[in-house]
Amino acid sequence: MNPANLLTAVVLGLPSPSTPAPEPSCLDNPPCKLVYQVTDSVWFAEGSNYLLIKPATIVLILLLAILLRYLLNRTINRLVRSTSESRIPAVLRPLRERIPAAAPDPQAVVPERRRQRAEAIGSVLRSLTTAVVFAIATLQILSELSLDLAPLLASAGIAGLALGFGAQTLVKDLIAGLFMLLEDQYGVGDTVDLGEATGVVEAVGLRITTVRDARGVVWYIRNGEIIRVGNKSQGWAMVVVDMPIGFARTEEATAVLRTAAASVAVDPELAPELVEPPEVVGVEQITVDGSVIRTIAKTTTEGQFAVSRELRRRLAEALENSGITAGMAATRMFPRPATPPAEGETGQGGAT
Repeated sequence: MNPANLLTAVVLGLPSPSTPAPEPSCLDNPPCKLVYQVTDSVWFAEGSNYLLIKPATIVLILLLAILLRYLLNRTINRLVRSTSESRIPAVLRPLRERIPAAAPDPQAVVPERRRQRAEAIGSVLRSLTTAVVFAIATLQILSELSLDLAPLLASAGIAGLALGFGAQTLVKDLIAGLFMLLEDQYGVGDTVDLGEATGVVEAVGLRITTVRDARGVVWYIRNGEIIRVGNKSQGWAMVVVDMPIGFARTEEATAVLRTAAASVAVDPELAPELVEPPEVVGVEQITVDGSVIRTIAKTTTEGQFAVSRELRRRLAEALENSGITAGMAATRMFPRPATPPAEGETGQGGAT
């Protein structure tokens, strides 16, 4: 070879015609080998792992994460939509309805309440799905960038532990709210007793429950602080009416009350609100004023107040029409008001 040409080749870094061209060191990698065969460039083949393969892998991970999130959210939305159409899937049913031995409620749950509960659970599931899918995708991308995940995971664990200690009350409220929704303890529109607050539920969230009491005061209660729940609007309600009859004959009074209770059961406006017809169970207690007879009626949660008022009115009218009320007034003793002393008297002990 001409020395001038050899010197020029050495300066320019060109391969010598008498020596074979160098090959990339990554030919054992199929993508690198393919790039070298297509481009015939050693530099491009050796850098293809960072220029083509890793970016393509990262893009593929992101696309798969977006696709998986879309499919999961679509499944959750379908469950919520089927719940709104009264086709309740097993996942969104309350826990007590999934137990085979549980007795069915006499009245189905209100569809609007089911819809609100399903949407709340669906929102939680969608947020949880998004967080989990993209967290896994982020870890996969960092792994493709050849970053050591051990220190990162250790730091995240320490930060999560510190956050857990600092926000344990918040975590407690969120967990309690999630289980409250899953167990369907109460819903919007229910009349509940939560201890210090008793009223109608206006909003249900994962962290707080909003209740408006009878005086119009709005209570914001953290779900983690709710120890017991008394739901007065779930399933059915029991109306209990105690009527005093004085010292009248109990058989006669019971017959009169049963006739009045039967008239409530056949009333076309009140019959749809009755789960079971009213029943006069008998003498409940004996007081200094005489006997007290109890009447009960099993009603729907929406109609309990209307049935209670009408049942009391008819029972009271029946006792009055039968004369039992007049007998009660005749047997009662009313204290006589004190009479003032006569003129000229100074009271007990006489004049001094």
